[in-house]
Amino acid sequence: MLARGNRITRGAEYKAVVRGGARCAGAHTVTYVVSSGSDRPPRFGFIVSKQVGSAVVRNTVRRRLKAVCAEAMAEMPEGVEVVIRALPAAAASDFSSLRDEVTRCLRRRATR
Repeated sequence: MLARGNRITRGAEYKAVVRGGARCAGAHTVTYVVSSGSDRPPRFGFIVSKQVGSAVVRNTVRRRLKAVCAEAMAEMPEGVEVVIRALPAAAASDFSSLRDEVTRCLRRRATR
């Protein structure tokens, strides 16, 4: 799915993107996008809390979000960092609605 170089792994990095990034809210997710200005590949992070559901449901939602980001990675400019927070409604949504929502937010925010 996503290589280690394409993932946000540290808590401080998550916090920096959420606090300083442009926000795009949808029915199932909230997407935060910030451009670091560096020449490294785009990086993604995912926040799926226990409010979304059981461990099985949370992991399913996370895998779906990772697949969407892997598809969209080719269109993302270098130096972009993205954090996607799944809302409780994401548990009942299907893959296509998650993909449409996340790609809409990524296109909208990454071009700015």
